[in-house]
Amino acid sequence: MAQPPSPIPDTDLAALFARPFRLARPEAQTVPFIFASPHSGRRYPQSLAAASRLDPVMLRRSEDAFVDELFAGVTMLGAPLLAAEFPRVFLDVNRGVAELDATMFSAPLGVPVDLPSARVAAGLGVIPRIVRDGADIYRGKMAPDEAKMRLEKLYHPYHRALAMLVDETQARFGVAVVVDCHSMPSTLAAPQIVLGDRYGASAAPGLSRMAEDAFTREGLSVTRNAPFAGGHTTMLHGRVAQGCHALQIEINRGLYLDEEKIAKKPNFEVLKLKLTAALTRILRIDIAALRASPDLSAAAE
Repeated sequence: MAQPPSPIPDTDLAALFARPFRLARPEAQTVPFIFASPHSGRRYPQSLAAASRLDPVMLRRSEDAFVDELFAGVTMLGAPLLAAEFPRVFLDVNRGVAELDATMFSAPLGVPVDLPSARVAAGLGVIPRIVRDGADIYRGKMAPDEAKMRLEKLYHPYHRALAMLVDETQARFGVAVVVDCHSMPSTLAAPQIVLGDRYGASAAPGLSRMAEDAFTREGLSVTRNAPFAGGHTTMLHGRVAQGCHALQIEINRGLYLDEEKIAKKPNFEVLKLKLTAALTRILRIDIAALRASPDLSAAAE
């Protein structure tokens, strides 16, 4: 009797498990900032493509495309940059570990599951059910061990790496600032930059004012906390009283991306220079003032 063909090895998934993120470090960390890009990963496993009802471009609708490249200049400014290699549509590390939709799986899960939240109900849990424009990702239900595998191999290593950077930075400077870097779909009314500090809960107000001023000086329109106030990362690391601040930056994709083709616009490098100039200003802070006081309005040079 003929044997069934062996399954084709998922080399991309194996590569992701071997290296779920990239960590770019400066020659020496000279500022108490850590930059993270959780949604710019663009290595799509073959098994995801096979299980999905969507074509490759549709799968990329949720991706913060090229955000890691937009922020790559921070290493020259003395700050590390952590970037996920896996795509957001496969696993979203800006969600709580238990924000799972159990109905997506063929049997009970062997990992903790929170009570249903608005994000999970909308299909945007830690393992998303839909892409950003609302289309369902999967043809059918997944095996329950899929959730455990993604969390163990991708989610936890990413968060351990970010926590390590925070601990190292606080040990060196006495304070740490996590900057979570994202992009948002363009709309007619959308601002160009949205800063999220969870309405002042995750970052000192003066730090947010510094960031707003820096981007405004580069000719970019800025709002705070609307429509995005910050996600799991800002909630997890924004502990101002303990000397750890977290600020989320959302960039309007219309500034740099052809959203239909998921391709860079010709002015990509121009925007990257503007962002680097704004970040240079933000990073010129008085570290003592950042440690000592939540009001950093006079901390910039």
